Amino acid sequence: MDSLTQIALGAAVSVAVMGRRTAVWKAALWGAVAGTLPDLDAFIDHGDAILNMTRHRAESHAPLVLTLAAPVLAWLVSRLPGESGHFRRWWLALWLALVTHPLLDAMTVYGTQLLQPFTDHPFGVGSIFIIDPLYTLPLIAGVVAALRLKNARGFAWNRAGLALSTLYLGWSVLAQQHVTQVAREALQAEGVQAQGLLVTPAPFSTVLWRLVATTPTHYREGHYSLLDKDRRIEWTEHERGADLIARHGGDANLARMATFTHGFYSVTSGDGHLYVTDLRMGQEPTYTFRFDLGTDEARASGGHRPTLAGSRPDLGTALPWLWMRLRGERLPSLASPVKAAAP
Repeated sequence: MDSLTQIALGAAVSVAVMGRRTAVWKAALWGAVAGTLPDLDAFIDHGDAILNMTRHRAESHAPLVLTLAAPVLAWLVSRLPGESGHFRRWWLALWLALVTHPLLDAMTVYGTQLLQPFTDHPFGVGSIFIIDPLYTLPLIAGVVAALRLKNARGFAWNRAGLALSTLYLGWSVLAQQHVTQVAREALQAEGVQAQGLLVTPAPFSTVLWRLVATTPTHYREGHYSLLDKDRRIEWTEHERGADLIARHGGDANLARMATFTHGFYSVTSGDGHLYVTDLRMGQEPTYTFRFDLGTDEARASGGHRPTLAGSRPDLGTALPWLWMRLRGERLPSLASPVKAAAP
């Protein structure tokens, strides 16, 4: 999730655990610090753009590693004036603030390596977008209420914010399961045998959902809103680059992306360069994580490190489209489809 959300979650958890044992502002401050610490790994340069992506949310997001770090951080905080008698409580508060960070991240589609150092498998439920105000605002409201009121009522508001945000996560999973069933029925009606099906929310809500269905040669993209009047899905179909995948499948960077994306990727070429795109984050025709793997000669000689070649949508076009589609309006895709189909 975004940094503001993680700060709010860490602060809310710490305030809830510490209660009246310390100043509310201290609990909120140190909870916010613990809540954002795991993301400091984003400042580590691993040598190239693909490694920087796939090594983010690794050891620093492993609950085992964070569990070992929690007593050290608690010891430091408890050395502050007036806190020496609360070491164990700080330990619990900061441990929860630390471990809830990767658990929340795992609800997004990016990929969080929860079981490091035993495996680098990236876990991602994909039921919530990286920025979702309906999850974040209750947390902020609860922490602000606790800071302002500094009494039982304020602590109750903070607990209520945590409860509402947690219930919202549960709702997101239920909504995802419903949309998954709708997507499967739509594919079955068209006779499409999909290798993989990705169902993840469009930006900022859990009302509009983006769908990606892959076959060995193509991928289909569609959208479904919970406010749609029927269960019809209009798909656009695009080539995955099957020939390029077959030809370059042994490339280490391509293989790494295939694993990290759970197979939701495409490969293209242009100007003699090979490109690999993560299909999970973005929307046709723009994707956040698209990488230039270089020319055949450069890759063979090791003279090219993958670089980020992603693009961002035109917000003036994309945001109105998302809002109208969320409301259930049937709109042409932002992509230029190779083929459009509807059951």
